[in-house]
Amino acid sequence: MLTSWKDSIREQRASVFELLLNPVRQLAGKCQQAWPDREALSTALLADFDSIPYCTYLYVVDTRGIQLSDNVGRDGRIPERFGRDRSSRPYIKEAGPDRDFVLSEAYISLSAHRPSITALQTLYRDGEPVGYLGVDLDLRDLPMSGDLYTEPGKWHQIKGDPAIRGTVFQQTRVESVLDRNIDQAMSILEELIVERGMFQGALHFSSSRATIWVVDDPYRYRILQSDALSDPDICLAYPRRPYPADAEIPADRISAVLKGLKSLRFADDTIYLRLASINIFNGLISLTFSCDGSHYMPYSEFLEKDTAFWFGGGGK
Repeated sequence: MLTSWKDSIREQRASVFELLLNPVRQLAGKCQQAWPDREALSTALLADFDSIPYCTYLYVVDTRGIQLSDNVGRDGRIPERFGRDRSSRPYIKEAGPDRDFVLSEAYISLSAHRPSITALQTLYRDGEPVGYLGVDLDLRDLPMSGDLYTEPGKWHQIKGDPAIRGTVFQQTRVESVLDRNIDQAMSILEELIVERGMFQGALHFSSSRATIWVVDDPYRYRILQSDALSDPDICLAYPRRPYPADAEIPADRISAVLKGLKSLRFADDTIYLRLASINIFNGLISLTFSCDGSHYMPYSEFLEKDTAFWFGGGGK
């Protein structure tokens, strides 16, 4: 199970590494025989280009990063790349004579300005490292292996704008239209989530609006302003839908979550809830306070905490 986006990256890199290792080493053997002749190196690269899966460009450099061959791509040879100094490129900096085969970290390519990676196979003559076979790959071309990364359901806190944090005690909550109609708005949102297909929403308390996503049209958001959030007729704009069976947040806990958000909005006039969001599928609640600090936490942990936890005096 992937527990972080870094785990997902490591899984993908391991797959690409295994895919490239043998064909790159076979081509490296031919490059060692052709070393250091430009024409012989370029011819070897061109002959074996199709043997390297998902390759964008092939080339050979010496240990200083100076290119000794033409570039070879899908459309053939690119002779103007001969002699290019690649020593400042990030993948060259990762190479070394003690590393036989290197798959670089991703970087932004100079030509296409797209995320790319480079495999470097060390080339040897008489047992000594003399250069590298370079294999450039565009991330767009690489296959996706394994499971899609899923955001882990654990609590994490993110600091916000230092300028806002520095002046937080000079501000006071100003009552918004949403504040004045908070109970009605929360009842409307509960109906939309539990009965009418809303699976994600961001509630902007200070600007009196909600941004919502619904299962019938998940790629587009809707904006409900204060007039919609105070009018139960808005529910008629969304057809009834069964509550998703695979939602992490049970339908009977939505009301408690919304009541918890209301409590945090009114608990303190200096440190108050400015923005909150809910996603029933990953089960996370996000909270952004007037100090601009944000919390992402599982709904169950959110429900365990009372206002005293957030504003002093301990917690449950």
